[in-house]
Amino acid sequence: MKTQTSFLGRVVAGMCFGLFLGAGGCVGSELDEPVPLERGELSQKATSTNGLSTNGLSTNGLSTNGLSTNGLSTNGLSTNGLLASSFSRWFNANESTAYSDMVMKYIIACALPAGRTRTWTNPVTGVGYSWPGMLGLAPAWANGSPATVVEQQVVSACLAAHVNKFGMSVSISVRGRDSAGAAIPVASREETLFSEKEGCFFGNLFNGGGIFVGHDSLLSRAESTARACGLSAQASGGSTECPPLYHVGSCASACVLDETGAFWKKCVVNGVSFVPLTTRLRPQDIYRCGDGACQFTESCGVGSVYSSCSSDCGTCG
Repeated sequence: MKTQTSFLGRVVAGMCFGLFLGAGGCVGSELDEPVPLERGELSQKATSTNGLSTNGLSTNGLSTNGLSTNGLSTNGLSTNGLLASSFSRWFNANESTAYSDMVMKYIIACALPAGRTRTWTNPVTGVGYSWPGMLGLAPAWANGSPATVVEQQVVSACLAAHVNKFGMSVSISVRGRDSAGAAIPVASREETLFSEKEGCFFGNLFNGGGIFVGHDSLLSRAESTARACGLSAQASGGSTECPPLYHVGSCASACVLDETGAFWKKCVVNGVSFVPLTTRLRPQDIYRCGDGACQFTESCGVGSVYSSCSSDCGTCG
C-alpha cells in the first residue's frame, strides 16, 4: 500500500512541520452556510474575490505531506511546473490521489487570484483536475518563478490558517496583505458577519523556518469551537491541539498591527520577521455550554463547561 510522502523525520522534533511545502499553499471545501454576496464577490464554492475562505485542511493532512519533492518550489505554479515529472511522482505517491487533489486545491487557492485556474491531467490515470484560485497571495510564484521569501511566508500563513483539528469545513475571513503589499479586500457584509477575532498565522514552510499560531482572543471554559487551532487558551509552546503548529501565545506578544488596525502586519519569532495572515470567525461558530445545543465539541456531565455540559448534553450514563 502506498504511504503519504513525509519528511517529518528530517526536521526538529519539537517543531515538526515536514509539511507539503518547499512548494505549496492551500484551499478548502464548500462553505457550510452560504454568505450573501455583495458587489465584487464571486460565488465559486469555497471562493470569493474578498478574503472569505473556508477551513477544512486537517492537521494530519498538513503535517504528513512531502510536497517539497514535487518540483514546484523551483518551477512555480505555471503549466510547465505542473508538467514536471517530479510533480507527477509526488501526486501519485500519496495514499490516494484524492488526498493529493485536496492539497493542490489549497495550494492554488492561496497563490492564484479568483478567476484563474490551474488544470492538469494525471499521466498515470488520465484523470483531469481543475483547481481555482482565490486569494492571489503569490503572483510571481503563480506565474512560474521561484517563490520569493515574502511569497513563501504568506502562502505558509495561508496553509496554517486553513488547518482544522477536526478536518471540518468552517467559514473564516482571511485578513492581511499579499506578497506585493496589497490588502486582501474585505466586503462590508463580511466585516459584519465575521466579527469574532480568532488568531494570527505565520512562518515559512519552504525553508524549514517553522509554522506558528497566536490567539487574538481567549475562549472561556464554557466555550469551544471547531476552529481549535487559533482560538485557544493554550500557553506558548508546541500545539497540543494542532501539531505541528507552534503556539506563541497572544498575537500581541509577537506581532505588530497594520496601520489600519485591521490585521497584524509583522510577527517576529527568534529574531526572524514573518508576514502573517489574520483570521476572523462568525459568532455562531463559537459554541457555548448553556445555549441549548449539544455540539460535537461538547460532552455530557454535571458541570457548565464545554467538557462537562449538563444543560446541553445531559448527564453521562
